[in-house]
Amino acid sequence: MEPKAEPRRRDRAATRAALLDAARIRFAAQGFDGTGLREIAAEVGVDPALVSRYFGSKKALYAEAMHLEIPTGVAADPHRPVVSIADALLHDVVYQDWSRYGGEHPLLAMLRSAGHDDVRDQLRAQLCDGYLREFADRLDGPDAELRAELIGALLIGLGALRSVIGAPAVSAAPFDRTRVLAARMVNALT
Repeated sequence: MEPKAEPRRRDRAATRAALLDAARIRFAAQGFDGTGLREIAAEVGVDPALVSRYFGSKKALYAEAMHLEIPTGVAADPHRPVVSIADALLHDVVYQDWSRYGGEHPLLAMLRSAGHDDVRDQLRAQLCDGYLREFADRLDGPDAELRAELIGALLIGLGALRSVIGAPAVSAAPFDRTRVLAARMVNALT
């Protein structure tokens, strides 16, 4: 008689990380409504119930998979000029390799699902309470919040044109050329 094989033990942390990775790619490419928990589970080779056990709901999985902290370099120096932060964000959001999120920054990927209330709330919180708050806190004079949001619109617009729409001139432009022109626009708002 053959001995019974011991049940295979899962590495909870590794499985959870694999589910988050699969969710990032799926949510970025297909949006919130176009992605199912069964697809994510199948990609990792686990039962869909495990996704619910680890994350509770699709909404909670999305929130965790698409959440980004403000880079420490942004918030660390309260005297860092807005144009310097915008330059860094232009590089990180628009020109960085975001292959772990399907090729684009999670904030841009969230735009695909912004028609969903929960996603829009998460996107607003990450932008308004994060990046844009950092900009506004550094701007003196009238309309600091409006000017901060206009800078954010510039950066998000460049990101959307380059990675979502594929506008030819913006897509072909190297970072060094784009940063010079973007800095002129940001300087006009600071």
